[in-house]
Amino acid sequence: MAGKLDSKLLQALKVMEFEYMTPVQHRVLTELPSWRSDCLVQAKTGTGKTLAFLLPTLHCLLQGHSAPPRGQVAILIITPTRELAQQIAKSCDQLTSQLARPLECHIAVGGTARASALARFMKGAPSILVATPGRLKDYLSEPSTAEKLSNIQTLILDEADTMLESGFLADVKRILQLIPPKSTGWQGMCFSATVPPKVKDVVSVVLKPGYTSISTIEKNETPTHERVPQYHVLIPSVADTFTTLASLLNLEIKNSSKIIVFGVTANMVALFAAAFSQGLTPLKVFEIHSRLSQSARTKTTALFKEAATGIMFASDVIGRGMDFPNVDLVIQVGLPSNGEQYVHRVGRTARAGNDGRAIILLTEAESFFMKVNRHLPIQPHPQTDAINAGTSSCADAVTKAMYSIGEETKQRAYSSYIGFFAGSGLLKQVRLDKPGLVQLANELAIQGMGCPEPPPMDKKVVGKMGLKGVPGFNYATGNDLNGDRPARPRGRPGNKTRDVLSPGAGQGDRRGSVSKNRGGRRGGGRGGRGGRGGKPRAA
Repeated sequence: MAGKLDSKLLQALKVMEFEYMTPVQHRVLTELPSWRSDCLVQAKTGTGKTLAFLLPTLHCLLQGHSAPPRGQVAILIITPTRELAQQIAKSCDQLTSQLARPLECHIAVGGTARASALARFMKGAPSILVATPGRLKDYLSEPSTAEKLSNIQTLILDEADTMLESGFLADVKRILQLIPPKSTGWQGMCFSATVPPKVKDVVSVVLKPGYTSISTIEKNETPTHERVPQYHVLIPSVADTFTTLASLLNLEIKNSSKIIVFGVTANMVALFAAAFSQGLTPLKVFEIHSRLSQSARTKTTALFKEAATGIMFASDVIGRGMDFPNVDLVIQVGLPSNGEQYVHRVGRTARAGNDGRAIILLTEAESFFMKVNRHLPIQPHPQTDAINAGTSSCADAVTKAMYSIGEETKQRAYSSYIGFFAGSGLLKQVRLDKPGLVQLANELAIQGMGCPEPPPMDKKVVGKMGLKGVPGFNYATGNDLNGDRPARPRGRPGNKTRDVLSPGAGQGDRRGSVSKNRGGRRGGGRGGRGGRGGKPRAA
């Protein structure tokens, strides 16, 4: 690219120790009719898409191709998560580091103080804005802020398949109403690892007719997620969730040193992290989810990227697009929301040509996921018998770990577990009615989390879940929900208004201790880029 790409960008690439381009970078830079052309680009996860859109757009900006007045945003990048926004912004800073006066890149994401962030944006002179949809809409609601985005030259949708699906499409359309119309001539770029037909049907909101379409995935090429060895483990009962995961990790860390474990909710992730931080694994434990402050999430992201080894318990804030070097195993505990989410999580491993594996842990009731997604190459784990046998030896350690965790942490995990199924339309698929769901959650809490009784629930919260009048809840009174107190001694009765299913709720003489594998007893039936990709020295 010498002689074509701005010299300062080339200098920056040398400082970043990038020596060659990845296929997607090469094709974007050589196949676009103009680096100001609209395009839809598909490339496998971990192949350098971030630099593929930053290099041509930054080049055009630096060369003064219709650059807006200083202090007005020229490049607007919209991405679905805060972590991706920060990763992209870091790449921007690195690529412009060799300029006499580096371009200012501003991040607009939730989880930060709105007033101070907006003040910095207005006081500064950002040429590049990287934003999540919600915070960007908020910015654009301010007339003075909207003025700073009145001369946009390029709009980039990162993870376009997500940005143009039902959950985000309304936000994207609203943003497009608040910025200059497409007729003013701004460039549209959409980048994604997957381009399902529904995306092609709606890209017209960003791209003009005749846009260039580039795909680095050959028609007969095996997608990344199909090349990754994938296995499933059947959890004997929901109460065995923690012991099964502990047993699995004891086996897997012999061959894997950097692992990501996904949970179904942020609060379940928090409980996993709290438990495994109590000596259940020799690896350092990291934790990231939406319940953490943005500063904590940013710090964790940076630390795990730099770490040679470790286990990160995560929600879907890092489920797609994020580049964590050398992750060699991804574990999913419980149901993904759909097959696409499963695939994107798997994409956190085997990046940049490296090897990786993926494992999903499901109860029998959740195993319908395998039938619905039978096209996915998921096989039974070859060491299933060893994993099941190991749960008994892990039980005492898990019990001890759970005993050290405060009541509020468990209560939030319990509540979120119920909310996940009650609010997702999954009850029919897991063959549960509402009382059966509460019974299952009580079994998880008492036999899995080591709670002496079902954690207290606020009646208003239960009502909002659509579970008003459903038996099995332990309703809170007084200060039951205040503070993360250490767990009470097991078996000690509470003073709460109780409506708990008895033997069927999984209580009895095992109350207060973590379940051991009970030889087939089944509780699953009735009753959430910095150089994104390339090898280290690829651009």
